[in-house]
Parts: sequence; C-alpha cells; structure tokens
Amino acid sequence: MSRAWALLGMIGAIVLAGCGNLAGISPAAQPANAVTRSQEQGGRFVTLAGPRLQHAEPFLGVADTNFYLLRSMIDTRTGEIAHQLYVEDSYFGAERGWNAAREPTGQPLRFIAIGKNEITCENGCSYAEEFAAALPEALLRANPRGLTVVFSARSGAEKTIAVPGELVGKQLAALGEMRGTSPTTAAGSPAPQR
Repeated sequence: MSRAWALLGMIGAIVLAGCGNLAGISPAAQPANAVTRSQEQGGRFVTLAGPRLQHAEPFLGVADTNFYLLRSMIDTRTGEIAHQLYVEDSYFGAERGWNAAREPTGQPLRFIAIGKNEITCENGCSYAEEFAAALPEALLRANPRGLTVVFSARSGAEKTIAVPGELVGKQLAALGEMRGTSPTTAAGSPAPQR
C-alpha cells in the first residue's frame, strides 16, 4: 500500500472515529468563518465548533489536517459547558506524545488527550494526534483580543497556538445566542465549568 493511500485511510478513520463531535463537520460543509452547531445523543449535548485554522501546512496536502478550533460542549440537561482549544497535529518522524497545556505565563491548563494514530512506518513513521486544552470561560472572556496556549510533548516538542480575538468573539457570540442573550449579557450569567 502506498504511503499516500495509507495516510488517506488513516485520516478517514480518525475523522470517523475520533473526536466525536467533529466527525460530522467537514471543512467543505462549514462556512469558513462560521461557528457551527451540532447535536449529539438525541439533543442532550450541543457542540459549538468554531472555524478551523491551520497551525501548520496541511499534512501531505490533505486539507483536514494540522488545524485547530475553539469548541464549546453544552449539556442541555444540566447546563454545564466545557470549552476547549482542539488541535489536530499530523507529522513525520518520532512520536511526539503531546501531554500538557499551559498559558504563556506558565499557568497550567487541563490537557485532554483525544486520539493518537500511527499513520504509517513504511518509509519512516508518521503520526496523527488529536488533543485539546480545557479553557475556563473566564479565560475566554478576559481575552477578547485573542489568547495563546502552549502545548508540550514528552518528546520535548512545543507548539504555540495563538487564537485570534475574532475567533474568541465568534465563539462567545455563538454561546450567547445559544443561551438566548447577547455576548455581553451572557458574561453576567455564570456557567458551570468542567
């Protein structure tokens, strides 16, 4: 099997099996600058997924690789909301093993390992890792001009993701709309965090 076909097969499997809520949101179906809304488990959970931005060149030219986005998962029964900076990272070489997240000031953020796949080791290895940093809503609201998260790996690698203020604003606006309020009014209504 050629490297390209193996890569495409693995990426397809990742998209179908990994990160649940993102599997149904393809870049072609999602307007480039929109926050999309999807429902899971019969409407019990609603996910607001922000626009996808590249953190590196698409892996082997495959568009649905090496991107990040903001997402908010809402439990419609309890009202709990979990915000994340989600990252998909595909690369050649030794396995990185992403395992930590922090603010640039050093303040740790909860790291969420989502999935890791060895794409191929036919002519050298390549991997696809999916991971996220949990973002307290207060952090999003305190950074309307954008925020930065630094991810680190067991391999010693670091990846800095700078989320533009425009994405933060769109996410908060979509959340406010979901709550039935404007983004500024929604700031006064605290939401439980996971």
